[in-house]
Amino acid sequence: MIRLERLTEKPILEPKRNGEAESEWERAAVFNCAAIYDNGLFHLIYRASNIGPHEKYGRYISRLGYAVSTDGLNFNRLRAPIITNDQPHEQRGCEDPRVVKIGDTYYMMYVAFGGRFDGDWRICLATSKNLIKWEKHGIVLDEPNKNASLFPEKINGKFVMLHRRYPNIWIAFSEDLKAWHDHRPILEPIKGTWQSARVGIAGPPIKTEDGWFLIYHAADSKNTYRLGAALLDLEDPSKVLARQEEPIMEPQLPWEKEGYVPNVVFSCGHAVKGDDIYVYYAGADSAIGVAYLNKADIKFRRARAVA
Repeated sequence: MIRLERLTEKPILEPKRNGEAESEWERAAVFNCAAIYDNGLFHLIYRASNIGPHEKYGRYISRLGYAVSTDGLNFNRLRAPIITNDQPHEQRGCEDPRVVKIGDTYYMMYVAFGGRFDGDWRICLATSKNLIKWEKHGIVLDEPNKNASLFPEKINGKFVMLHRRYPNIWIAFSEDLKAWHDHRPILEPIKGTWQSARVGIAGPPIKTEDGWFLIYHAADSKNTYRLGAALLDLEDPSKVLARQEEPIMEPQLPWEKEGYVPNVVFSCGHAVKGDDIYVYYAGADSAIGVAYLNKADIKFRRARAVA
């Protein structure tokens, strides 16, 4: 059975509650980060909030910050955010980034929260050459949608995206990153289980010899969030080859069970260093931790594959 192993019981990134004006944008919560290992360094692009990241705490704003590490555990971060809410469809913030590198370009999909009307959240795309300076390319799908990422390479000459049309995980294809077609659901909730209410991807799929390894999040009827795992076909990733029945991670530590949104482990990214996978996750929408998996441990029970 695939399980993630926590590398530390304490968060590796927490809010800055020092009262300094320059830290106002990340004083309440840091969570839901993209991650990538590149050029010998671990990079995080994390979501930060100035007040509790839920409507009941007030009119929060989400911005994206940058942190870097040599060991994947101890991070230094920039003082100012690298992505701010400077577009009308982002006036309530930029949320939940996922990052891949294709060629010499980094591609980040994130959620723009406008807050102007019900369902005013859209998937957006930005690109960068250095992970710090980003060019925004606007809305990718003009519909209420979240939990989106590109695959880290083209497949059969096409860009491939995973996204979430509630409550399922969907796939789509594009030649130019503008027009998306062949949308279809690939993973659905399973009634009466830990993933009964909704599912959405965690970080981008990871390429292995057996298929694209996908970590995803799922919520149950009590709104407890856990992480699950599935395997997609290498040539046709709309085909689900296997799906583990048990979660690979669930809330256990105090800071994962108690916070702004209790009983949540939620990931938007991982850093792959050789065969080592560092999965960065948020606990209770409040702070960021890290867990570990080796590619050799990605083993599914094929006979009990797809639910």
